[in-house]
Amino acid sequence: MMNIIAIPNLVGGHLGGWRHKDAFAKPVMNLEAFIEMTEIAERGKLDAVFLADGNGVRDMDRPALFAANHPSARPAFFEPTTLLSAVSMIAKRIGVVATATSTYDEPWMVARRFASMDHISKGRAGWNLVTASNAGDALNFGRAEHMGREDRYARAQEFYEVVAKLWDSWADDAFPQDKQTGQYLDPARVRPIDHRGIHFSVKGPLNISPTPQGRPVVFMAGQSGPGMELAARYADALFGAGTTKQDCIAAYADIKGRMARYGRAPDSLKILPGVSTFVGRTAAEAEELYEELQSLISPPLGVHYLSKMLVHDLEGLPLDGPLPDDLAPETLGGSSLRRYIIDFARRDNLTIRQIYERTLPALGGPVFKGSAAQVADEMEDWWRSRAADGFTIMAPVQPRGLREFVDLVVPELQRRGIFRKEYETTTLRGHLGLSDAPSQWHPEQAAGERGAA
Repeated sequence: MMNIIAIPNLVGGHLGGWRHKDAFAKPVMNLEAFIEMTEIAERGKLDAVFLADGNGVRDMDRPALFAANHPSARPAFFEPTTLLSAVSMIAKRIGVVATATSTYDEPWMVARRFASMDHISKGRAGWNLVTASNAGDALNFGRAEHMGREDRYARAQEFYEVVAKLWDSWADDAFPQDKQTGQYLDPARVRPIDHRGIHFSVKGPLNISPTPQGRPVVFMAGQSGPGMELAARYADALFGAGTTKQDCIAAYADIKGRMARYGRAPDSLKILPGVSTFVGRTAAEAEELYEELQSLISPPLGVHYLSKMLVHDLEGLPLDGPLPDDLAPETLGGSSLRRYIIDFARRDNLTIRQIYERTLPALGGPVFKGSAAQVADEMEDWWRSRAADGFTIMAPVQPRGLREFVDLVVPELQRRGIFRKEYETTTLRGHLGLSDAPSQWHPEQAAGERGAA
């Protein structure tokens, strides 16, 4: 079965989404709206909702872009594990996935937050491990500049290993809580982790009992070589894979082809690329929504956002001229999307105006647009072509976009027999079709992981 995750970003996935007449009136710090979005996703039997996160207020050096806001800025946003823990008390079946960075956090704190969320949700939690792509975040953590890519990924690998050990501190039967004998816990069923590495020294054990899933599901988003390698070694699911179908087919084969050397089967990692869906009852209705949103983006705002994505100031350059030749080949932050934009702009000889018009509908990612049947056709084609195990859905306007996806596209996928009609499991690991998490307390489960270390 196809897997589907939704991003309930209240401002929508399009730069003009929050301005649309069908968008939430007041998206800032609106708990009730997040609950509404999660309930819509749960009604559609989606696997999970996912919240990205950042570690700073962005774009203050670009006043026009800062004032207009954009979907990835999040200038006022709940800490996601707090928010999703609250949401999971109301939505009872859908998974809840939150981001935490390995660059500006500590393994102990991440292990504890996500173990707590897994208990609160009764086994529906997921952690999106990121290395942080926004270079400016460094200034909020006592650092003069962002860590280089190789250092970030080396730290991320050890970070994951420490978190996994902490989640594995206690055996499932470590807390008998026997009133008759007076034994609250069994000292033989807990182990300190005594980790000493290059980046971290952590004694453990974690002060939280084993979680319902054994370990929360671990997501990653890397499209770079180091990101793919880390995902092949440790991830349960991957958000990023490519920006076109052919890119995703190549990345799917590449990442899954790396897994054998870590003792992992290809189906133990689910690849769920992000796509933006413009859905209507007819193709014309979907096109009308698309054009409405595009009309909300002024040329100056389009240039500001393109400048941000390319990490290069384009202001003052001719709108109908090409990109400048002096774009730096690499930057300290994320680079996959940047390289993709530069490549297609050079290949197709696009002007700056044409580049931002093509980029803004999905912030650089793939777009599925049309009637429910047309969008379902695209999804089924990618899925059957081994470009994806499923998708991370971004709707341009909320709540309209997610509601129309659930009401129009999901029934079409169900009719084709490629998406569930009811939840058949109670955990996120179960929804995704993943096996039980490995455990040092169950040698047969841990064997593969020991071989990968």
